[in-house]
Amino acid sequence: MDAAAERRLQQYIDSVGAVLGHPQRKAAFASYALGLLSDLERKSAEPIAALTCPDPARVGAAHQSLCHFLSNSDWDDRTVRRVAAKYAMDAMGERAPITTWIIDDTGFLKQGKHSVGVKRQYTGSAGKIANCQIGVSLTVSNGLEHVPIDFDLYLPEEWCNDAARRREAQIPEDIRFKTKVDLALDEIDRAVADKVPGDIVLADAAYGRSSKFRDTVRLLGFDYAVGVDSTTKLLPLRPAGQGRAPTLTAAAFARQLGQSAFRRITWREGTGKKLASRFALRRVRLANDDGFPLEDHEPLWLLIEWPFGESEPSQFAVTTLPAKMSKKEVVRRYKERYRTEQAYEEMKGELGLDHFEGRRFRGWHHHVSVVLCCYAFIVAERARSFFPSAHPARRGHPLRLAA
Repeated sequence: MDAAAERRLQQYIDSVGAVLGHPQRKAAFASYALGLLSDLERKSAEPIAALTCPDPARVGAAHQSLCHFLSNSDWDDRTVRRVAAKYAMDAMGERAPITTWIIDDTGFLKQGKHSVGVKRQYTGSAGKIANCQIGVSLTVSNGLEHVPIDFDLYLPEEWCNDAARRREAQIPEDIRFKTKVDLALDEIDRAVADKVPGDIVLADAAYGRSSKFRDTVRLLGFDYAVGVDSTTKLLPLRPAGQGRAPTLTAAAFARQLGQSAFRRITWREGTGKKLASRFALRRVRLANDDGFPLEDHEPLWLLIEWPFGESEPSQFAVTTLPAKMSKKEVVRRYKERYRTEQAYEEMKGELGLDHFEGRRFRGWHHHVSVVLCCYAFIVAERARSFFPSAHPARRGHPLRLAA
């Protein structure tokens, strides 16, 4: 980083430190953040202490101080994350308004069975069942940049119901079992309370298949574009809005349409090539088992994808985006979900998101909070590098992650 960026980083660290209050917390946060932003290969408390402590004789004490800051110190994650989110979103907003909220989850691979929340469970990060923790996140985007602003650890029921495990991991008494959908809705509620800007929520089928998730998002005033399963029951609608009985699955409906209904759409530039597939868009009502008549359910767009090289349509989503929006724009908005995967990759690969070695509930959330703070600073610097007043020689080029 140049001198100006270093000054901004110091000011940013000071602004987070101001809400931490205690001088020892401020110092520990600064050391840990600088360690995460460094080029250390392993970004856990011990190597960070060795890197940031100027006195070799005091490295052991520095390590203990960082461990205390992460696993024992009683500071508020939400307050710290709010500072980080505002810092990044203010910079992002200078380029374009934030419009999109993305819900997703990622796995933290683990050895053993003592890390809080760990079990053998499916994670998309590995594409299989693995011994891991799962974190649910909320990321916001303006179509140009993105920043995760919230994260929650998913606690399986066997953890929530095991008193010995709860004591060992120091899980607070008020924490009870919540599904990933419930955790996601909690994050959305917090963002609404914090007046985070946005008008559409994106999620994959793990969340989109939940009528509770979709209905709550709508009640909060958002549009959504969410994945659904091929087995989702729906009622196709005629142009005038009437249904065509009977209901059928999304997959069966897609097969009825035939190849001629699908059109090639390119939604963005990928690494070395344009990303494109075949899509069809049709009006439907979902047959939710919610006690309300099917005709009372909101008309939606069913977005059907038939990837090149596959024998039949295989990806399905529903969205409340307005009928006047073009098919290409609908596809582009929905495909913006890729941004959360990009954020996970960068936070794990460059900021040690999955390097935390502690076993406690508070420690996991504190570690993630500092990672979110570091990523927010990077996002703000990237956005700033595009500003007309900022470093003409670098304009248009993202910063390196490692400071």
